[in-house]
Order: sequence, then structure tokens, then C-alpha cells
Amino acid sequence: MATAIGAAGAAAFAWGALVERRRYTLRQVEVPVLPAGAKPIRVLHVSDLHMAPWQRDKQQWVSALAALEPDLIVDTGDNLGHERGLEGVRRAFDAFAGIPGVFVNGSNDYFGPVVKNPFGYFLGPSRAHSRAKRLDTEAMVDYFEQELGWIDLDNRASAIDVNGTHLEFFGVDDPHKGFDRLDLITAAIDEEREADPLGEESWLDDDEPVTPRPTLTIGVTHAPYRRVLNSFVNHGAQLIFAGHTHGGQVCVPGFGALVTNCDIPRTQVKGLSLWHHGLHTAFLNVSAGLGTSITAPFRFACPPEATLLTLVSADTGR
Repeated sequence: MATAIGAAGAAAFAWGALVERRRYTLRQVEVPVLPAGAKPIRVLHVSDLHMAPWQRDKQQWVSALAALEPDLIVDTGDNLGHERGLEGVRRAFDAFAGIPGVFVNGSNDYFGPVVKNPFGYFLGPSRAHSRAKRLDTEAMVDYFEQELGWIDLDNRASAIDVNGTHLEFFGVDDPHKGFDRLDLITAAIDEEREADPLGEESWLDDDEPVTPRPTLTIGVTHAPYRRVLNSFVNHGAQLIFAGHTHGGQVCVPGFGALVTNCDIPRTQVKGLSLWHHGLHTAFLNVSAGLGTSITAPFRFACPPEATLLTLVSADTGR
């Protein structure tokens, strides 16, 4: 019996370390969240690449997603996984230059990986390590902004028009390390709307109303902590994007994730769900991510993923 259990354990470990963590998967889902009559918007959500320069299979797989011709990219952080991770990030994302995108940073975009006790995750979210090496976050942000044309949403708000719909965005820097500034969201949103006021009903010549544009409000965060999700919903988010959890990374078939590495319920550790707070509700998409720390290269019953979300009007959602 002991021999059989040992053999099963060895087989599971080999599968998770050698096969499943490279079994990249595209999850596709339709979200009925756009205003009535709006044209569909295809959003590619990528997260948690934890990129090292030698991970060519992952780089090629991500780069090939450009053939999907998404209308928008949402990147929810932890792109770096090595001090030379930007080399691999460039190879993965160069093909997306010119496609509108938004991004936030995760903790691993600031600090390099360190060896941790995996059982520590059962005691709560992981903690900072003094041994972690500081990464070149500024170079990565410059690449996203200057070469890809993506918008940095770290404790900021912005807006773009896509397929005739006005998309309002606000986001926070990494909540896992406490870099989020939820207190800045209201001012950031107000400033963005003041700079582009037609998103709400306005008036010309004091007596002629202007019909507001079709608008969708989107919140973006790396780690889906409850405090962040609740604040986003309170600030009017209709759709929220997050990563960080790796979908649990190690799951039990029929049970699901064992840990979440934050305080989100296990049942919402990955995929599309609804987040309720008070009298408000938003769609929430949590990516299981495309990578793992190079110090813990293992997944089980939770393959790496990117998500293609097709946003459609609520009155035509199927």
C-alpha cells in the first residue's frame, strides 16, 4: 500500500511539474455587461506570467494570442519572475503593440522570487521577504507605456473609446503588499470625468441636453482582496479584473482550490463570477494566471490560462 501511495504521489508531482504547468489554456466567456445596442468588445485578460527569460514556450504561446485580434488587453500584473524577466515579457507582448491595453503591477513586478515553505500558504496570505531582490519595475512600465501604448492604472483612472463604447477604468497598485491607495480612487475618477465630461449627461447653452455616451466602468487590480473589490463596486465598477491567486495553483478535483493567497472566497478563486457588496453587483473575472514562481514550478488540476472575454450588451447576452 505504501509503495502504491508513493508511486501515485510521484506521478502526480511529475504531472504537475513537467506537464500541467505548461498546458496553457485559453478560457473563453461571454459577459452581458455593455449598454443596450453596443457593439461587442473582445478583451484578452492576461496575468501572472512570472516570466523568466528562458521560458520560450510560454512566450511563444502568449505572442500567438495576438492572432485573436482582441480589441483590448487587460494585464493584471506579476509579469516579472526573474531579474531578466523583461526579456521574456518583450518576446511575449511585442506582437500586441498598437492594441489598446491597461495594466497594474503585482508584488512580483517589484520583488524577485524567494524560496518559501508551501505549507505557509495554509496560514494565510504570503508575506514579504527581506531577501527578495528589487526588480527593474520602471523599465517594465516604460515598455508597456512607451512601446505598447498601454495605460498604467496603478492608483489611477483613465478612459478610452472602444467599438463605440466609452470605457472608464480605475485601478490600484498591488494590494498584496499594501501599495493600493483606495482613498485616491474618487479623486482620480472625478478628475478623469472632468477632463472628458460627455460620459455623463451634460447641457449645451444651458437648455439643450446632450445624450450621454454608452459607458462601461471597469476596475482593475492584481490581488482580489475583499476591501478592494468592495471599494470598486462602491465606486461604480460594472466589471472587475484581477489575478494573483493562480486559481489556487494546486487544486483537488471535486473540491477546488486549497488556498487563495488572499481573502477572496475559494469559490471565486478563478473564473467569472458576480461580486456583491451592499446593493451593488459587478462581474468579476479572476485569472488563474499563466505562470508560477520559478521557486515553485508546479500546478495540479489548475492549468495556466489566459481569458478571452466577449463583452456584449445586457439585452442580447446569450
